[in-house]
Amino acid sequence: SAARSSLPLAVTGSAGSAIGPDVAVCPDCQAELFDPSNRRWRHAFITCTHCGPRYTVTRALPYDRPQTSLAPFALCPACAREYRSPLDRRFHAETTCCPVCGPTLSLRYMQGTAIAGDAIGATLGLLRAGAIVAIKGLGGFHLACDARQAEAVARLRLRKDREEKPFAVMAANAASLAPYVRVDAAERLLLEGRERPVVLLRRQPAAEDALPGVAPGLLSLGAMLPTTPIHLLLFHEHAARPAGTDWLSEPQDLLLVMTSANPGGEPIVRDGAEAMSRLAGIADALLDHDREVVARCDDSVLRSLAGQTQFVRRSRGYAPAAIRLPNAGPVVLAFGAQQKSSVCLTRGDEAFLSPHIGDLDNAATCAFQDETVLRMADLLEVRPAIVAHDLHPDYFSTQAALAFAAQHGLPTVAVQHHHAHIAATCAEHGHRGEVLGLALDGTGLGSDGAAWGGELLRVHGALCARLGQLRALPLPGGDRAAREPWRMAAALLHASGRGDEIACRFPGQPAAALLAQVLARPALSPPSSSLGRHFDAAAGLLGLCEVMHNEAEAAIALERLASGTAAPEVTPGDWRICDAGGALRGQADGARSRTDRGAPAAGSVPQPDDRTHPGAGALPPGGTLELDLHPLLLRLADEPEPARGAARFQATLAAALVAWVEEARQRTGCATVVLSGGCLHNRLLADALHAALPARGFEVLGARRLSPGDAGLALGQAWVAMHRLVATKED
Repeated sequence: SAARSSLPLAVTGSAGSAIGPDVAVCPDCQAELFDPSNRRWRHAFITCTHCGPRYTVTRALPYDRPQTSLAPFALCPACAREYRSPLDRRFHAETTCCPVCGPTLSLRYMQGTAIAGDAIGATLGLLRAGAIVAIKGLGGFHLACDARQAEAVARLRLRKDREEKPFAVMAANAASLAPYVRVDAAERLLLEGRERPVVLLRRQPAAEDALPGVAPGLLSLGAMLPTTPIHLLLFHEHAARPAGTDWLSEPQDLLLVMTSANPGGEPIVRDGAEAMSRLAGIADALLDHDREVVARCDDSVLRSLAGQTQFVRRSRGYAPAAIRLPNAGPVVLAFGAQQKSSVCLTRGDEAFLSPHIGDLDNAATCAFQDETVLRMADLLEVRPAIVAHDLHPDYFSTQAALAFAAQHGLPTVAVQHHHAHIAATCAEHGHRGEVLGLALDGTGLGSDGAAWGGELLRVHGALCARLGQLRALPLPGGDRAAREPWRMAAALLHASGRGDEIACRFPGQPAAALLAQVLARPALSPPSSSLGRHFDAAAGLLGLCEVMHNEAEAAIALERLASGTAAPEVTPGDWRICDAGGALRGQADGARSRTDRGAPAAGSVPQPDDRTHPGAGALPPGGTLELDLHPLLLRLADEPEPARGAARFQATLAAALVAWVEEARQRTGCATVVLSGGCLHNRLLADALHAALPARGFEVLGARRLSPGDAGLALGQAWVAMHRLVATKED
């Protein structure tokens, strides 16, 4: 494993340097790029100290040209003069070059045949003709096609095996997006920012017909503006090569699908040889160049929520920029979880979250994680004092963390999944006090060994107590239930004494007739408190989705249908809050850093008992607070209008969660609430909570500089590990 080789010698690096993220072409370079009299006119690699690649071209620090992938390109006399002049904006611009001394473009068919002529013009011709072209960007290749050509989009979807998962599109400017999406002022700032992320925008009604197959049936469309000179030149070519930059603000009808070039969930392709192999059968042609991509880096994805930014994926343009912590601490390396993986490395009072790695369910992505761990340590010049990971022993990230720690003689700490969710948001806000945490997602291993996902927690740094959970639903067939919402609907019916309805409600499911037998066997139907599975049950009961082909498909269908429907009046009887199982003492999450399910791992850090948490000993008589949403789900089972049922579910869920948190405040006196977990990507739920909780006197902390989902977990793990290590040293 690459991540098991040598580490830097430095134990800390609070005064060390770091590499910046990649950013888009600055206005000054754009002016030169489109000035026919300038020597860099239409130069596909134009850059200066204000813009261009950084992280993706750097091999090591210090950030000097010999340490970048521009090292093979010796500066010509003119570029060398600029590079040495303190008054020039290219003074020590390590990636600077020009057509005389810089990299060059090449275009070829996937069979290897070179395509003659101007590479940009020929690429545009292929796209107009309906071809799929792999285009080299900053952190790897994109797959591009004409977004308005239904056949090209369908071919790309088929070849990439993407089924109904949406594509992002690239336009020349915000004005060009007007026919397809609504863009408010805050969203325009995100689109036009130097980071150039993919921004999720509300679709116009005509978008479905205008862009068939791009984002089928969704409320939003991911859109981005040109990031590299190559992207800008494609739109410039389409505009017939006008002089000057006025054309950059004029609407243009060219709209390109721009999606990561990777087969089926693997890491993004980064070089031509890899592209010729891994993209064979997907792309028709390859627009390549000879500047090496040293580090893969996918596009960032975000949206505007409640007037602020929320990340879906924090990567190119933002990572690995540091998140400032409220105080310095030991160096921690955190490995994240299994899905949407990223790793985090702290140094002094900074936390560096890596670019997006992906789901660790294939060998290529696992190897990419190993590569990223070493690269982060090398660039930051630190040696970890402790390694943090998820509580789940079967995650690749956990196994990789334990192997890494054993290789380097480091202690480890396991952090319960939902504690890490809440801790990540505390870390980004620099909040060191006690909070109530709503951790709402699909799944995560609980400290009791069960599947959690609808949790009300009390968190104070490294300490966490479970105040409450959603009333569990069984998972008939285990993990299969997470992919088949009809099974979750059946579980609700069975738990409510209506199991005889399962077969007739789901006649298209061969297993429906036997599911009652599966539900009768606890070993085949483990319980889960997951809110994600409640969304699935609701969608299944309303007939919106029986089997999912994409992640969160059922929840997205519910949100889409509810968004166009007035919610009926919320009925408090649709939920119950009750004490479950008597008094419960807070249990130290992650108390088992293990190589197996029983024994602590060698070198693990002692875990504090949560009874040392101020006020977090035994809860008041009555025990944990269970939120029971079964009455709401039962009402949906008898709802004849799916749209009305979807709106009822969304509105009632938000009201029930607010009431749950209010009950917790009465018991604890804590009025600061952290909202985290993948379910917070549901705009209706997030908007409702961010509006209702402050109106009731709560201080609400949400994920802003990272994703509320699993992509931010590594930061939470690092935050908890830092607190635990400090507490252990003080003891």
